[in-house]
Amino acid sequence: MNNYIGPEEILRKKRDYLIPCVYHFYDQPMQLVRGEMQYLYDSTGKQYLDCFAGVSVVNCGHCNPDITKAICEQVTTLQHTCAIYLTQNMVDLAEQLAQITPGTLQKTFFCSSGSEATEGAALLASLYTGSSEFISLRQGLHGRTKLGMSLTGLSMWRTDPTPVGGINFAPNAYCYRCPFNKRYPECDLACANEIETIIKTATSGKVAAMIAEPIQGNGGIITPPLDYFKRVKEILDAYGILLIIDEVQTGFGRTGKMFAIEHYNVEPDIMAMAKALGNGTPVGAFTARSEIADVYTRPGASTLGGNPVTAAASLATLKYIVTNNLPTKAAELGKLFKDGLLRLQQQHSIIGDVRGLGLMLGAELVHSNKMPATTETDIIIEKMKDRGFLVGKNGPNRNVLAFQPPLVITANDINNLLANLDDVLSSLII
Repeated sequence: MNNYIGPEEILRKKRDYLIPCVYHFYDQPMQLVRGEMQYLYDSTGKQYLDCFAGVSVVNCGHCNPDITKAICEQVTTLQHTCAIYLTQNMVDLAEQLAQITPGTLQKTFFCSSGSEATEGAALLASLYTGSSEFISLRQGLHGRTKLGMSLTGLSMWRTDPTPVGGINFAPNAYCYRCPFNKRYPECDLACANEIETIIKTATSGKVAAMIAEPIQGNGGIITPPLDYFKRVKEILDAYGILLIIDEVQTGFGRTGKMFAIEHYNVEPDIMAMAKALGNGTPVGAFTARSEIADVYTRPGASTLGGNPVTAAASLATLKYIVTNNLPTKAAELGKLFKDGLLRLQQQHSIIGDVRGLGLMLGAELVHSNKMPATTETDIIIEKMKDRGFLVGKNGPNRNVLAFQPPLVITANDINNLLANLDDVLSSLII
């Protein structure tokens, strides 16, 4: 016998007691009560294949036994002290991150969320350069803090009516809807070249950093060409501007490499991480080269950042990712998944574009005139939910189906999802 209150009572309490900005998916939502690796279960016992992973969080699966064991062992031993006391897990985790992050990134600050991580990365860039301006990308998302929201290039997430100034937005590498109406590679990366024009004309010349996601998650799984970031880094280096890479959604095996920026053969100056690092425990971190990190000497702390339980979960997560070779698995299964979506694109004209790397894939849904098929997207994710598949949606017009499943998903899971998506797309009346 369970004591589940059910979705209707949860919705009532949500209306009565939560600030209304906390939204939810589905016209007919369910109460989720249990998770087991790539699956979730609702209060009626129905099983769902989780194709969104809590928005790129549970890369190692829900309630992964290895990670859960590490959490339980730590929480019964030492739960919290704050970083002002010496504990081992935090420094061991920092050492691990120095070993797996790209290039010479070495020193880390721990916090509790991606928003804190990007905010801290921006602060560090300003401290190192002595400059306060920033460049960001259209359709990027970098958090819900004052500065993070101001760095965000998606209007639906820019709630603050008085955003921080000194931020300029460059066009993103959105090849399906190129802002210059060009085609890659004949475009000669015009979107990247525009960054230099912005530096010269829209800034005072005192730019601390440019911040970018290697693949824009909430922006619609926008995936730049593989030579894009090399051009960007060349421009930034010429002006003494740092590159902050936001791996909050893309990190820890998701795209077929440990970090998505590795696909682009570019070393960031500072990198922000969160989400999958803790596989569901609240975590955030930013890491930098030593010469950059070492300028941050005035006292700084995050009360819960790097606490023993979160650090134990993160260490167990990294061990599981490496031991089970999840980045390679994501690359292999991602190819199977993407090839399947491309086949569906040939059969269903509503799929305008398929993009992404590894198990971070998007299918943009459009009408025959390329206008966003927003209403149809909602219908599809509702129908897929009813069939037992939880699919995300994102993009400025919320018309991109987002597939970011746990990396422990199987080929059979993917083929089953593709077959059901084919059925749902075939049933649409457009």
